[in-house]
Amino acid sequence: MKYILTSIFLMLTIGIHAQSVTGKWQTIDDETGKVRSVVEIYSDNGKVFGKIIEITDKSRQDRVCEACTGSNKDKPILGMVIIKDLEKDDDEWEDGTILDPESGKVYKCYITLEETNKLKVRGFIGFSLLGRTQYWTRVQ
Repeated sequence: MKYILTSIFLMLTIGIHAQSVTGKWQTIDDETGKVRSVVEIYSDNGKVFGKIIEITDKSRQDRVCEACTGSNKDKPILGMVIIKDLEKDDDEWEDGTILDPESGKVYKCYITLEETNKLKVRGFIGFSLLGRTQYWTRVQ
């Protein structure tokens, strides 16, 4: 009986983790299809945030966000929080923002777990129809 209860607990724990957006995710370059960076998505006070923890192109690791405004102006992109204040609503995390460090622009954002290891990230202006979608893959 103890073995069965332990097995059930482990399966539930794995299932819950598999359904979470938290963790490390590879961002993919739209043009080349190559991994650009790794973003760690984490929860803080019931909201979800994402921070760049790795830049794969060694020549770009020391770049700063020249195009950014406010507190991110001229700050290192590596370590920068680019996803802020997403709140869970059913199967979606929404009502937050995402920063594009290349342009310095901040967009409204929502994310959805498409599969256990596939995250849909949508940045948009105004309505979600006017935006861009990327798919990130979970780091194994």
